[in-house]
Parts: sequence; C-alpha cells; structure tokens
Amino acid sequence: MTSKVIYNGDIRTTATHLQSGTVIVTDGPTDNHGKGEAFSPTDLVATALASCALSLMGIYAKNHDLNVDGTTAEVTKIMHPAPRKIAKVVVNITIPDYNFSEKDKGILEKVALSCPVSLSLHQDLVQEFTFNWL
Repeated sequence: MTSKVIYNGDIRTTATHLQSGTVIVTDGPTDNHGKGEAFSPTDLVATALASCALSLMGIYAKNHDLNVDGTTAEVTKIMHPAPRKIAKVVVNITIPDYNFSEKDKGILEKVALSCPVSLSLHQDLVQEFTFNWL
C-alpha cells in the first residue's frame, strides 16, 4: 500500500505516505465548493507533472556528472468546465547556467518530457513545457 487518505469533511482530505509518514492536506478549490486553503487534488496532479519532470532531469544529471540544482518549475493548471477535468498544464522550467552543451540540453528536455507522470496522463490533457536555459 502506498498511502492512506482520510476524508475530513468540508471538501478536505489528509493523505499519509505510509513509507515516510509525510502528510499532504488537500482542499477543494474555491470555484468548486472548497476553501482553497491547500492544494486541490487537481493541483497535485499538475504539480506532480512538474516534480516528475525535474526528478527525471536530476536522475539524468546525476548519472552524467551534470548539475541541475536550483532548477525551478512554475506550474499553471487550466480546468475544463464540463465535464470538470484538467484541460491543460503549463510547465515553465528554468535551469541555471551550468554551461550545458546543446546535446545535454536536448537530452535533459527529452528526459523531462518522458517522465512517468507525463506518460500516465490522458492524451487529451495538453501538456505545454517551456525550457529556459539561463
């Protein structure tokens, strides 16, 4: 078992990662009966996409003596109104200047785009990535 999720009432859940004990609280967004006081479940999906992409970049960098420390991702989630679902996730990744070769840049971008979360999301969900190499 990976996690245990408890519905607390009032459109709020508490999820516990069983291996580490880490806790995540979710809240419904204000446009869907929630208070917007924490990540919504769909916020977590969009955020997981960016976290997965950065993690895969980190794995590649570690295995090839590169450094991507300090890389950031800004995430924008756009909802479709009916049926209510995520329509688009925009991920804007900024990578510090570590003098990457053009080859390494291309591979890091390809690795990010092939992360397991990206590959697991429905093909109708638009995933828009931008890579900013400082």
